[in-house]
Amino acid sequence: MRVLLRAELDTEKSNEAIRNGTLQKSMQSALEALRPEAAYFTAQNGCRTAFIIFDLAKTSDIPKVAEPFFLDFGAKVYFSPVMNGEDLEMGLGALG
Repeated sequence: MRVLLRAELDTEKSNEAIRNGTLQKSMQSALEALRPEAAYFTAQNGCRTAFIIFDLAKTSDIPKVAEPFFLDFGAKVYFSPVMNGEDLEMGLGALG
């Protein structure tokens, strides 16, 4: 299932990760594990925020996906199922 992961990084913890040079390595490791369709980075709610679209094979993978963001960045992590244009077209077509 295509999922949008939004991770709002804790400012103090991510500041420290920038200072000690681990933020880039930790984020790269998380992205390599997810093999995302897309990843975007911005500020939201006053926090460094990542928006990552990836395929969640099974819901039991949620802890494995979320823990690096919790542990490395003290992040608040949110998951939302999402569709692309083709998915929307198929879903609307199934309405009849």
